[in-house]
Amino acid sequence: MGKRRGVSAVNVVFGWLRHQSKMVKIPLGIILSLILVVFLRFTVKNHNHFFVASELIHAAGIIILIYKLTRQKTCSGLSLKSQEVTAVFLAVRLICSISMEGDIHTVLDFATLVSTLWVIYMIRFKLKASYVKTLDNCHHYYVLVPSAILAFIIHPSTRYTYINRVMWAFCVYLESVSVLPQLRLMQNAQIIEPFTAHYVFALGIARFLACAHWLIQVFETRGRYLWLIGAGYFWFPMALLAEAVQTFILADFCYYYVKSAMEGQLVLKMPV
Repeated sequence: MGKRRGVSAVNVVFGWLRHQSKMVKIPLGIILSLILVVFLRFTVKNHNHFFVASELIHAAGIIILIYKLTRQKTCSGLSLKSQEVTAVFLAVRLICSISMEGDIHTVLDFATLVSTLWVIYMIRFKLKASYVKTLDNCHHYYVLVPSAILAFIIHPSTRYTYINRVMWAFCVYLESVSVLPQLRLMQNAQIIEPFTAHYVFALGIARFLACAHWLIQVFETRGRYLWLIGAGYFWFPMALLAEAVQTFILADFCYYYVKSAMEGQLVLKMPV
């Protein structure tokens, strides 16, 4: 009885939200996200763990894709372009990580890159018959070129070499928009099967945790990093903006994902 009442209450909430305009949904989403960030701020002692958790969740999403490809023998619903863009930023970030850090992030990036390359191989060769190219129509250069240009213009000022700093900025910018081809494909298809939906939802959670880290940095420094704009240093605000952009891009999908899960729907239907 208690479980049914809980589900009914959730359905009532989602029903109310469904009839609200975006002018209402967006502020509500922002407020709920900030409340969750504040909760994480006071419950997680080492805030660097957010990045590790983000990378682990991304890796978990890749594992979901591997399960789909090996068990169901189909890559329907997956964007090859999104996986290739992901491989690019992971490869560049791995190069930077090896020369700049050499820690747990390096290991996680390597494992995620290898897994992503395997997914690309499966889509391109083993399961290409189930790949719907016409739906995957968001070209690579739509995300690669702007990210590269922005990286040359705005990048961190650190003790590392110029090329390392530009490459690191390129990773941050490209990661923030790497999911766009996948979302475009799902928008074209309208119906998303469970494993693809789980994967994209994992990306949403991963990006939220990374964004939470930057927001907490702003809070703990009392906004000092943001004031660096006045000194002509735009890197930190741009990094925060990049994380916020991808979180915002995935927020709408995560809303429909949770709504479908609460209603017991296995197949997620995106709105027209």
